Amino acid sequence: MENKKGFGFWVLIIVSIVLVVFLIIGQTLSLIDYDLALSLGLQESEKEIGKVGIAFAKGFAFGDTIFYVPLLVFGILGLLKGKKWGTVLMLGALGISIYWPIVHLYAIYIDTEAITLDPEKYISFPIVLSLITIYGLWGIYYLYKNSRD
Repeated sequence: MENKKGFGFWVLIIVSIVLVVFLIIGQTLSLIDYDLALSLGLQESEKEIGKVGIAFAKGFAFGDTIFYVPLLVFGILGLLKGKKWGTVLMLGALGISIYWPIVHLYAIYIDTEAITLDPEKYISFPIVLSLITIYGLWGIYYLYKNSRD
């Protein structure tokens, strides 16, 4: 990563920080108290996604908490310090940022009988998940274009 920290750099850092906050509030909280996360609208109910869906939601929450959040946090810190390891860790996090929204978008629409979300989520989910995917794709492109060989 070059030493200059222009507009694109700060967009990447700020969006990453916001994502970390949302992951901790939505995912890590659900590991501690799923019902609280559900009451805050940060997780889906059994009625919406079934018992298997809850198990997968908790599995994603666990993976996010022990792997995705640390990659993002240390990626942010490394980029702020201008370290190559920061770029590597952030690239890993950005790859996850592309993968999981696509999995969820596909699951939501592939079997509308197994997953019956509240109607407003069929509007908000595609918007939010698509934006996270775009952030991941753009972030990888940005880091590639601005990295040292």
